[in-house]
Amino acid sequence: MTDFSYDKLMEAVAGGAVAIRSRLQLQPAGGEGDKVFPSSYATNASHKYAVEERQIGDAEKTSTTVLLDSVASQANRAELALLEGWELGELGFPNPYVDFTGTDDIMDFDRLTVLETPHRFADAIFRDSLLDGTLFRLSDVGIAITDSTPRNATALYRYSPTALLFGQWDSTGPKGGLGSKFQRAYVGEIVGFDAQIGKKVGSRLDPLQIEKLNTEDRVFNAKDPAEVWTHDSSKAKTAKGKPAFASRGSEAGEAGQPSKVNHGNIAPSIDSQAGGVTISKAVQTTVISLAALRKLRFAGVSRDAEVAARTSIAALGVAALAYLTEMDFDLRSRCLLIPSEPQRIELLGRDGSPSEEVAISRDTAASILSEAASHASALGIGWETDEIRLEPAPKLIELVRRSRKVSAASQPSE
Repeated sequence: MTDFSYDKLMEAVAGGAVAIRSRLQLQPAGGEGDKVFPSSYATNASHKYAVEERQIGDAEKTSTTVLLDSVASQANRAELALLEGWELGELGFPNPYVDFTGTDDIMDFDRLTVLETPHRFADAIFRDSLLDGTLFRLSDVGIAITDSTPRNATALYRYSPTALLFGQWDSTGPKGGLGSKFQRAYVGEIVGFDAQIGKKVGSRLDPLQIEKLNTEDRVFNAKDPAEVWTHDSSKAKTAKGKPAFASRGSEAGEAGQPSKVNHGNIAPSIDSQAGGVTISKAVQTTVISLAALRKLRFAGVSRDAEVAARTSIAALGVAALAYLTEMDFDLRSRCLLIPSEPQRIELLGRDGSPSEEVAISRDTAASILSEAASHASALGIGWETDEIRLEPAPKLIELVRRSRKVSAASQPSE
């Protein structure tokens, strides 16, 4: 195994490799046979997990697999890994953000960067914010982003290069559905193998021993949200002109009973739809497509500068790999995975020859990214070095306020 370097990465991006691949085998932190909980999805099937048969090796062998972390989720985690490096000052790259700290009642949002918004720099949060007092899409930066295409990605590279790594569809901009689409070059997922669907049990004993109420004693949703519920019908929220019995969500059954305001016992139950799974192993697979990056064009620069720009984007992906691994694999409640072997990072060639395995550390990745950005800048295609700070437009602030008002005032009713 050789240490990764900027020169090796640039050679790969220039045509020496098709992709960078990372594979890491994982096990539940509780040990072999311990149950883990995948993401659940609304369904009428026998369970709520994304389960499928996958071919393993030759055509005669398959495995029942379960999706533990999707492509989109892995991309979001990789973005947060880059965000951590950026906030620590270890990784340098443009990271535009919307600053909410100037508005007292919504300052809890702090700031949202392109690494945190669903559609990256094309997100409606940026569209509905101001850059130097101008609606973003009407600003010089916004116009440049709107006009960016895979055939001329110079502006997007300058202001938000991570969007070229993780992909972006500018569907909320002036062009709507005809807005530019940038292919995702970073693709990862975590899959569990030989999955067996389990069952989950639940119950609760109320220390107050509150029992089910008679019909005439049922409780109501309180008119005052702070009170939550009340015995007094005159203080109750109304629905269709009548006091509304307490309920949760869209469930009307047992309305007005203590269970609807989180009191009383919960009878033992078995959940067969979202009861977790046991697996023989989990595998995290990540591919950074250098072939996808080679499709990007940058107008007005030399071929060498184009290669340098693509290498800088690839270096962001390498940094994401290194930083993500060190953030561990605590995917969600009861889904903590740990590596059962060292991570393998390989350069995949074009001719079917054995892959070249390389070693990447956090420090190495940060150094490669710094060198890549400096080289590209020296060739005339640099990243924006000034802070790109936006503020939410008054209409966006008011929209958040109105939404919060509805959320605070709304109480489920029968």
